[in-house]
Amino acid sequence: MEQALYDPAGGFYHRPEGPAGHFRTSVHASPRFARAVARLLVEVDAALGRPAELALVDVGAGRGELLTGVLAELPGEVLARLRPYGVEIAGRPAALPSTALWTDEPPRGVTGLLFANEWLDNVPLDAGEVDEDGVLRYVEVDTATGEERSGEPVSAADAAWAERWWPVEHPGDVVEFGGPRDAAWARAVAGLERGLAVAVDYGHTARRRPFAGTFAGFRDGREVAPVPDGSCDVTAHVALDSIAVPGLHSLWTTQREALRALGVSGERPPLALASTDPAAYLRALGGAGEGAELTDPAGLGGFGWVLQAVRMPVPLTLEALPGWQTLGA
Repeated sequence: MEQALYDPAGGFYHRPEGPAGHFRTSVHASPRFARAVARLLVEVDAALGRPAELALVDVGAGRGELLTGVLAELPGEVLARLRPYGVEIAGRPAALPSTALWTDEPPRGVTGLLFANEWLDNVPLDAGEVDEDGVLRYVEVDTATGEERSGEPVSAADAAWAERWWPVEHPGDVVEFGGPRDAAWARAVAGLERGLAVAVDYGHTARRRPFAGTFAGFRDGREVAPVPDGSCDVTAHVALDSIAVPGLHSLWTTQREALRALGVSGERPPLALASTDPAAYLRALGGAGEGAELTDPAGLGGFGWVLQAVRMPVPLTLEALPGWQTLGA
């Protein structure tokens, strides 16, 4: 998976067309997503006491679409103090605003908002399957055909992770070992001196683990077999409960609930507006359609959001979301 996605000589994320040439995320679905992230950043800024330098760290920045969209929505007073970062292994996009820093590692010691939209699902990981003798073994995949076979028994570290987060016992049971995602998220969050860290992704929690696994491939807007040959995106859903860094005030919620709290709605405009201001009605109707797509619980609205506050109070808009808790160390 590492080679298929990130090999400089042929990995999927080094292809010139970028991820947007193959699949659509919330960022591409509507500018309302960037507008909501901009609103969140403004509220994080206020909760932090409007620091002299405010960071926006876009992890898994693609070709800078979200970063560019957020910058276009921010008030001048915030922009004057903003230090934007795009974190991505691909080269810097030509159209990215000159104020943005482009790096392959999350920055350290910053204060602000760290936002990772559909990043963790592409952090490489291994899968395992219980064999007929009850032994948990790695699943090996042929990089040319995608054919699977049973491999060696899993390491002690992966066995411990599975026991804690994704217990399996019956022959044929599958587990996707989330330790690399946990470590990647912990490293990213550790870069915040103070601020809010948000991970948005396909995901599941212990109550609803997928018994058959979630590996999938995407190419040219279609789902394909996840053959790790560099020709397609190879992705797997995220164990959202395991990634959360202990000791922080944290929340798991859905994109639907988070975006609605940030002002994104699929509610249609009043019909009376069509007679008084037809152009405004059509604009509002289009916006409602985009909002409905972003918050659809059967689609993008069903994505998971993990929010973790690092040495800061929870922004006011998000305080009303139920489920905030401080995780034990």
